[in-house]
Amino acid sequence: MAEPGKEIVSMKGIYKSFLGVQALENVDFTLNRSEIHALIGENGAGKSTLIKVLTGVEQPDTGTVMLDQQKIAIRSPQHAQTLGISTVYQETNLCPHLSVAENILIGREPMRFGFIDKKTMNDRAKRILQGLGVDLDVTQTLGACSVAIQQMAAIARALEISSAKVLVLDEPTSSLDISEVEQLFQVMRKLRENGVGIIFITHFLDQVFEVADRITVLRNGKLVGTYETTSLTRLELIQSMIGRSLAEYDNMTKAKLEIGQHIAGEAFLETKELGLTGSVEPFDLELHAGEVVGLAGLLGSGRTEIAQLLFGITTPDKGSITIDGKLVKDYSPIASIMRHVALCPEDRKAQGIVGDLTVRENIILAMQARLGWFKYLSQQKQYEIADKYINLLNIATPSADQPVKNLSGGNQQKVILARWLATNPELLILDEPTRGIDVGAKAEIQKLVLLLAEEGKSCVFISSELDEVLRCSHRIMVLRDRKKVAEFAGDVDEQTVLHTIGGSG
Repeated sequence: MAEPGKEIVSMKGIYKSFLGVQALENVDFTLNRSEIHALIGENGAGKSTLIKVLTGVEQPDTGTVMLDQQKIAIRSPQHAQTLGISTVYQETNLCPHLSVAENILIGREPMRFGFIDKKTMNDRAKRILQGLGVDLDVTQTLGACSVAIQQMAAIARALEISSAKVLVLDEPTSSLDISEVEQLFQVMRKLRENGVGIIFITHFLDQVFEVADRITVLRNGKLVGTYETTSLTRLELIQSMIGRSLAEYDNMTKAKLEIGQHIAGEAFLETKELGLTGSVEPFDLELHAGEVVGLAGLLGSGRTEIAQLLFGITTPDKGSITIDGKLVKDYSPIASIMRHVALCPEDRKAQGIVGDLTVRENIILAMQARLGWFKYLSQQKQYEIADKYINLLNIATPSADQPVKNLSGGNQQKVILARWLATNPELLILDEPTRGIDVGAKAEIQKLVLLLAEEGKSCVFISSELDEVLRCSHRIMVLRDRKKVAEFAGDVDEQTVLHTIGGSG
């Protein structure tokens, strides 16, 4: 617990929903002065939404935000800056063609006789950076600097604009090498010494243990807990991030084992040393008809990158893929659809549903793409297909003509599944198919995966919830730092997989 008088930010009972999906549910968060506080959780945990509430991008449905023990209503990001709350995002919002000094003092340049006083500007920018322990030529063009220096400039600008009491660093190390990360950490420690409270969002757990004083873990929009960093082991942190389902799925586990007894023969899909430089290290994978292979690992481990390679969104520069005995030469989503391969993407909002189209129009999209636009599906056929999968998947919608954006998150996810099931795929790649949906909808989707396997379909199953991967998968491929590090039979115990994810297995 924070000591009285030390809290600079206190958020209590924060609720926030979007179109019926609960993004935050009764979340508490505190930040102390002179503290680096890591905010941790998988994608969809609620980290970004909580920060958006703190920085005025979003307004909470209910709950209170206090700054310096005074209740505040943050109206906008600009208002947040005037209050001393600044954010530096993963992609720095700077002007690469301007100098370092111009970027730091943009909009606040010192003037003399109606013109920018460049000498004073350069001297001031240099002093600001030196205050952070950074010494560099501020007259050089920012675009010519390393990503690390651009991050320093963004931090310096945030401090100059708002005289920040609170600094939010959103995935600041994702593009930095080891020496650059250490340079950034030195700046963070310097700011902590100067009394700034820092919220550090990252999925690199080693960095959390190296630099953070406290850790707050969110999962599925709820607070798991806030911990002193020294009180947690890496394994305990991973367990709190991944969590466990409250429901029992004994029948599913039994069904998985029964299906697994019949998996044999030639692999339907086989990769050999498949990889893409900077994305995922070369890996081997075999997948048989009727088999579910789960990909386990933390955010950033390479799970989605593998899904994108298998579906042809990205093109490998190493290795090969063989599907149904044929070597893949054409890497593209439309070629994958023609090969009866389907992908339900991780981000259903950005990459899955088309919100302004109806449920029917969303369901028939992939099938129409495979037929080509000159073989247009009749409206009667569209309704037949849509109604079939609405009934099969129990999609809660008033009709097939309902705009899909009006459905709950779980039902939107089912619509995406329906779209790909309508193409009758032989290989279904599911990337986080149950994220952000309720327990009942999760169970239905998991049962569907096993039903498809029973029908002889192959499936690659990706989930941040380890118990879900264990329940549905016949084999599990473990990834860490974008590299395959182990492979287990589906009857492996959870602790073994956790230790392997954490690097101690």
